Amino acid sequence: MNIPANLKYTKDHEWVSIDGDVATVGITDFAQKELGDIVYVEVETLDQTLGKDEVFGTVEAVKTVSDLFLPLSGEIIEFNDDLESNPEAVNSDPYGAGWMVKVKISDASEVAQLLSSEDYTALIGA
Repeated sequence: MNIPANLKYTKDHEWVSIDGDVATVGITDFAQKELGDIVYVEVETLDQTLGKDEVFGTVEAVKTVSDLFLPLSGEIIEFNDDLESNPEAVNSDPYGAGWMVKVKISDASEVAQLLSSEDYTALIGA
């Protein structure tokens, strides 16, 4: 199981990479394995400001559709357009080419509530 130590995580299986006041968000290796083959990623919240834990999109796999929850409050400033034609990048490279959105963080204090790689590893029992 790939759980990079340099990222933060949520109990909803999203990962977060923070660079200044911008967070890049995707789903974890564990989540993509649980979902199976991903066929579609939908994000209709571009340029919207959402609160922590609000739904920012959905990911559709062969057998299910799952909501995506925003790990930090802020404005969705970018969507990974490559996922429109290549949603399977979430399966093949969840922490790289499979990133989903970039968020301009509006409440930096929420970062402290995210899980470390060790905490996330314990959560999923890996």
